Amino acid sequence: RRQTRHKETETKNYKGPLTPASTYTMEICATNPPIAGGGTLATILCCCCGIPIAPNPSNTCSSCLASQSDVTRGISTEATLHQCRGCSRWHQDAGKWIGCELESRELMALCLNSVSGLKQKRKGDVGGRVRLVDAAWVWTEPHSMRLKIRLTIQREVSAGGTILQQSFVVTFVVRNQQCVECQAAFRQGSWKSLVQVRQRVGHKRTFLYLEQLILKHSAHRGCLSIETFKDGMDFYFPDKGKAARFISFLEDVVPIKVKSSKKLISTDDKSNVSNYKYTNLVEICTLCKDDLLFLPKRLARHIGNISRLVLVKNISNVIQVIDPLSGQTANIESEAYWRDTFRPVVTAARTRLSRYVILGKDPVFLERNVSKRGVSKKQRSKLALVTAARESDLGVNDSQIEERSHLGYLMKSGDVCLGYDLKDCQLVEDEAEDMRTSGKFPDVVFVRKLYGGVATGELDAAKKRIFTLQRLDVKRGEEDKQRGKRGKKDAEMEDMDKEDFLQELEADKEMRTRVNIYKAEGAKSRDLVYGDDQDGEVEDDQKITLDELLDNLNLEIKEDAMDSGGNEETQDLMYYVGEGERAAKDNITFVGRDEAALVQTKDTAVPVNTWSDEIDIN
Repeated sequence: RRQTRHKETETKNYKGPLTPASTYTMEICATNPPIAGGGTLATILCCCCGIPIAPNPSNTCSSCLASQSDVTRGISTEATLHQCRGCSRWHQDAGKWIGCELESRELMALCLNSVSGLKQKRKGDVGGRVRLVDAAWVWTEPHSMRLKIRLTIQREVSAGGTILQQSFVVTFVVRNQQCVECQAAFRQGSWKSLVQVRQRVGHKRTFLYLEQLILKHSAHRGCLSIETFKDGMDFYFPDKGKAARFISFLEDVVPIKVKSSKKLISTDDKSNVSNYKYTNLVEICTLCKDDLLFLPKRLARHIGNISRLVLVKNISNVIQVIDPLSGQTANIESEAYWRDTFRPVVTAARTRLSRYVILGKDPVFLERNVSKRGVSKKQRSKLALVTAARESDLGVNDSQIEERSHLGYLMKSGDVCLGYDLKDCQLVEDEAEDMRTSGKFPDVVFVRKLYGGVATGELDAAKKRIFTLQRLDVKRGEEDKQRGKRGKKDAEMEDMDKEDFLQELEADKEMRTRVNIYKAEGAKSRDLVYGDDQDGEVEDDQKITLDELLDNLNLEIKEDAMDSGGNEETQDLMYYVGEGERAAKDNITFVGRDEAALVQTKDTAVPVNTWSDEIDIN
């Protein structure tokens, strides 16, 4: 009672100016920022931190709203992707499988479509659905069967227009699942169309070249299985359309003729539906690279009045031949060959080729013959009169040979080349044999130059080769399995054919541009260029260089990794060829190995002033 009386007495004795409640309100508003029109903007205090803010339904500032809100609520941070171990394709939806490379834009779109909540609008959300503004790959262990993506999203969390931005990491677990086509490959008799590719020759160099073309263009995509035989290969397809596309590819790369047949498997008379199996026999022409031909007189006149004795320079959808004495080239169309077939007089077999050592050369200048198709100036400059000796005759006799060659510009003293010795051989054509015995043919026809350890005769020349090739996953036919001891001899012949094919690649730059060749292990530490032009002569433009080779070919899986688990997680699907290279090619951010350890699973939301550009995830 005393205290109350004391306060009343102080109030009565106070003689200063009175300050009504309205006066206090005006003093607070006096500190507010001015607005257009000359007044000030009314503010309130944040219910959490107490700072002045513009009025909003939540009565909370943006900083407090960001610390209390989670804009990633309702968005999954884990998802599952299915990948076929056989064909390396990813499951999309409704039984569709697509091929995507790691860190590619296509795989990023597939992952984002698997994240639930990115497209859906959350119930009770004022600002609508989330807006995806950034997506980046995060490095993971190559064999962890995990993929990680860091997403950055924006969402409006209040009616006042507060925009929050937050980053978080989504983890994708990769599971193995066979696609429909790979399942059919394990079932007996599941194929619908068979393509039998055959060539009636005694070697398999043409099929080795065809195999590289198939791998480069992925022409075997959709093939259930591939079987190899002594004279060809069989390709099994699940339907007729894929087999037709494969045959169309073969028509573009080699001269072929096709015979088709079909066999009735079952029929339904009520619905008038029949089930057939189709068989296509594809026969490749018997002419191969470096074969020596004696053209029919009519054909030689038709393709430019070229000499009848020619070499096969290249095989594609046409047969390209070259005159070894003048350098004139011509093309034989596939229809012209199959209309009147002929066989080579000398095949490019290892037993028919002899090794020669170059002793010297002199340039040759040809006079123009108006009755023949003109030889290009570039080709005329490549001719030379080459002086050579058989390698087996060195130190035994002094016999030398002088012959004109279209490979003269590549030769220099000391080089080793292969050629046909027409002086002591017998040709299969009677007319050609008569011309040979009468001296109308040259004594030697040079075929190609040898490089590297093959030229010097090293025993381990094949191991020192700086490049390697990829091979198709094929299985042997039943005929090859039942050969027994003869099969071992056939395997040795295949190794010899492979070595001859690699020598052809070394000596032909145009042929190398059509296939994919890869660096061998340890190629960087070796002599990467065969030979040097020390005499100041024209540079050899056919030798292989490091610039032509591709990097990082994983041909096989390590044995210890295969024996460790049984899931074969060391498959090529999860093998990173180069970390971040594909992502940089597609303009996608990649978080590397060192930065990945610092990436947080979920960052704190931060307020932003404006919306950012949205990423299209379709």
